[in-house]
Parts: sequence; C-alpha cells; structure tokens
Amino acid sequence: MQLNNKVQLIGHLGMKPKIHSFGESKMARMSLATDASYRAADGKYVQNAHWHTLVVWGKAALAAESRLDKGKKVAVTGKLINRSYEDKEGIKKYSTEIHVSEFLVLEK
Repeated sequence: MQLNNKVQLIGHLGMKPKIHSFGESKMARMSLATDASYRAADGKYVQNAHWHTLVVWGKAALAAESRLDKGKKVAVTGKLINRSYEDKEGIKKYSTEIHVSEFLVLEK
C-alpha cells in the first residue's frame, strides 16, 4: 500500500494571488478560507473560518494570477508542506502550506 500526501480543499480566496519571480520560474501565493462549524455545549451552532496558505508554481501560477481573485470560490488539490526559516531577528519560524497541483474555479 502506498501512502500519499494529498490535500483537497474547497473555500473562498482571501486575497488576489501575489506573484513572485525566481529567474524564469513563477510562484503565486494566496490564502484560502474554509468553513468549519460545530455545536457548542449550549446547543448553538458556531461557525469558524480556517485559513490556509496556498502556493502555486510554474504555468499554473500564471493561470492563477489571471483567473483567481479575492472572494472566488475554488477547489484545490495539492500536498501539505511544512517548512521552517529564520526571520530577520534570527528567530526560527514554522510555516505550513498547501502546494497546489490543480485548482478549479467553482463560480463565474
């Protein structure tokens, strides 16, 4: 049995994709909000948004730049990436991102 790192999410974009260039390679970064709801102890429903950082590379980054905008409902498929880096003050920071392999706009 082969185990895969696969993430599928449906949500609304929190920002227009920001494009970064690395030589000839392009990368788009954006945020996605997904909804989560649960019933609290008092019986009332509570709704929360969970925010995810999306990263798209290559030709897909250019497609994201032209087709995606803040508020659009999209479905994404990708893999979960955890990384660490040091900020300007030398403090180690951690980041979790979804590296998107496919996306689909779910509304006009």
